Amino acid sequence: MTAYLLRRLGQTVVTLFVMSLLVFIGLYMIGNPVDVLISSSATPQERQAVIAAMGLDQPLWFQYWTFLSHALTGDLGKSFVYNQPALRLILSRMPATLELAFSALVLALVFGIPLGLLAGLKPKALVSRVIMVSSILGFSLPTFWIGLMMIMLFSVKLGWLPASGRGDTVNVLGVPISILTLDGLRHIALPALNLALFKISLVIRLTRAGVIECMQMEYVRFARAKGVSEARIVTVHVLKNTLIPLITVIGLEFGSVIAFAVVTETIFAWPGMGKLIIDAISVLDRPVILAYLLMTVVLFTLINLVVDIFYSVADPRVRLGEAAE
Repeated sequence: MTAYLLRRLGQTVVTLFVMSLLVFIGLYMIGNPVDVLISSSATPQERQAVIAAMGLDQPLWFQYWTFLSHALTGDLGKSFVYNQPALRLILSRMPATLELAFSALVLALVFGIPLGLLAGLKPKALVSRVIMVSSILGFSLPTFWIGLMMIMLFSVKLGWLPASGRGDTVNVLGVPISILTLDGLRHIALPALNLALFKISLVIRLTRAGVIECMQMEYVRFARAKGVSEARIVTVHVLKNTLIPLITVIGLEFGSVIAFAVVTETIFAWPGMGKLIIDAISVLDRPVILAYLLMTVVLFTLINLVVDIFYSVADPRVRLGEAAE
């Protein structure tokens, strides 16, 4: 176990280094943030002073070395726009993004597993076909279009739910959480459902495929021959074995929800990391972009580690040390 954790730590460090280098070079090549941040009426002296203050007058290798040496101490630079530490900006927006991603994942599991189970137990029934057609729509329809339609229907036409913002929050150990208030639940309902639709379709299909496969296994036939009730067969034998591969997929999808919630956060003006990174890209705020990507890599690594641990718990045949080899 210790060797496995050390190996994963080493892989994370290498990934962070390679990613930061590629992104740093890419940001340097696509444009100059000074052209965006400084007024066109600024004098050459003012322009040069701002360039020097940002450290952009140094060679690229020196800029990257400065960033890397500071990053090792936890300093990812200051935002060009907000003049605040980039890491502090990311961490201040992270609770909102994690809350949205967690809510979307819960919706995906709450709706996806029962619907997939029903479709798998009765694959030829009409209800199963309706569920599968609906899942295809969930895969096919663009997220931004669905979000806009939700706003038009539930916010503009019906007036049931707010179209933007996070609503009231409650501080829990210093972290603001909105799902603990009624107003917060009303604000998160639309963006969470919009973000969850694709994941619901994915969970439905994975659960259905796993149920159909498990129902044909010998242990199911043996349980039926022993007179075990159908409900116990489904809940104990079929569903448990179906959830094992789902753990890996759902864990990775949780990471993708966090990383790619940009569209949903932008449409619903959700104050998370995705909204922040869009604003940073528009003005080439390099420290914020780099801090966001580094935090995303760290989150993906932690999520994958947790998934591996849960996988070994769900299936005792899997051992982390053996899986890493």
